[in-house]
Amino acid sequence: MKKSLIALCAVATLLLTGCFGGKSTMASGGEVTGASGRVFTEPTPYGMTLIKRGHLRMGIEKQDSLWGKETPVKDISVEGFWMDETEVTNSQYRQFVNYVRDSIIRERLADPAYGGDETYKIEEDRNGDPITPYLNWKKPLPRKPNEDEQRALESVYVVHPITGEKMLDASQMNYRYEVYDYTTAALRKYRLNPEERNLNTDVAVNPNEQVWISKDTAFIDDEGKIVRQTINRPLSGPWDFLHTYIVNIYPDTTCWVNDFPNAENETYMRMYFSNAAYNDYPVVGVTWEQANAFCAWRTEYLLKGLGPDARFVQRYRLPTEAEWEYAARGKAQNEFPWENDDVASGKGCFFANFKPDRGNYTKDGNLITSKAGIYSANSNGLFDMAGNVAEWTSTIFTEAGIESMNDINPQLEYNAAKEDPYRLKKKSVRGGSWKDPESYIRSAWRTYEYQNQPRSYIGFRCVRSLANTSSEKFKKSKK
Repeated sequence: MKKSLIALCAVATLLLTGCFGGKSTMASGGEVTGASGRVFTEPTPYGMTLIKRGHLRMGIEKQDSLWGKETPVKDISVEGFWMDETEVTNSQYRQFVNYVRDSIIRERLADPAYGGDETYKIEEDRNGDPITPYLNWKKPLPRKPNEDEQRALESVYVVHPITGEKMLDASQMNYRYEVYDYTTAALRKYRLNPEERNLNTDVAVNPNEQVWISKDTAFIDDEGKIVRQTINRPLSGPWDFLHTYIVNIYPDTTCWVNDFPNAENETYMRMYFSNAAYNDYPVVGVTWEQANAFCAWRTEYLLKGLGPDARFVQRYRLPTEAEWEYAARGKAQNEFPWENDDVASGKGCFFANFKPDRGNYTKDGNLITSKAGIYSANSNGLFDMAGNVAEWTSTIFTEAGIESMNDINPQLEYNAAKEDPYRLKKKSVRGGSWKDPESYIRSAWRTYEYQNQPRSYIGFRCVRSLANTSSEKFKKSKK
């Protein structure tokens, strides 16, 4: 009996420690045992799936004879992250637009020019002391508005001069957000204390030497136009790492006619984003800059509901190019998000929404985009990682690509200023779209678009780094 108990304990120890052996944490008084931090269990974000950390041979191993040039291949590893199961849909992006609309209305309801109801914008605490003003979202918009309130409610709409149609004034849909650049702030060359800028004690550091830094800022001028500037100035304090952006976030619905000259696409221009029939279709006509603004708003929206746990949660962002390819290939790291190299089953059912034949967009059952998630998910639980719409990544596009990246959590990032040359505004786009041929929907295929260019075939999905690694389960190796 005693031997059985000993054996049982040994098995339990192996199960608990897995590959890593483990050690006892028991200690007597007076020993250093460590101080525990606050435990935070991260819930699964709504509509997202966990992509566990792993390894990827990134790039196209079977060199593409179509273009007659070799593409770089590299072994890389990435940390785990959460990823949207589908592309961001019209209804999700419309929630963003409605939020911006309602925030503008609340600002105006609090303005004396529209009645001055101060309960819509809180500027004092309970003691009457001034605080940083914030909008009161707990107070609903008036259902039976008076004359001043009605003016505020109507101020975000315009009437078409010919048809008389009442429409949201897209030019007013501007979202302001701030991003603190922790990465730049952590670089030694930007340390506020000059003595910390060089760890080599044999080299003297001049405390009076100026360190210059670029800071993005934006404001609305007297004519109501967005002015974006990149300021180069001497480093003076931690606020120099805080970047301010103002982005007009209404999608460009005219992309449907601008992308396809000599085509009758007016119906999509008028209906695709606004008609409820397209609620679950991926949003398009959104630039890289607008996609980033959505990520910032989604983060803000999340943090408001988390309370004290908000400090543990990572922000929403666009995936890096490496993260996107790693997630798209699935657990077996296939060429396509599915298990084989065919794009259709033996019965002729296609695995994605793309252009199977020249000019025959409908062969796969769709003409343009399709509802998000109607095709089977890959082994990571992700839908439409090939076709439907191509997707923005956070990575700048260069010909060298992955050859210039690190092999751990690789990323090439550059936020091009407005005055920068256009070649610096290329962002990597992945996955191919409803208008692309088979070769373009491979997981490793790289292409690009300019960060301020909306397209009828480019959308996006969000990712979020893990708040902790508790979701990553280590399993005992079977050899």
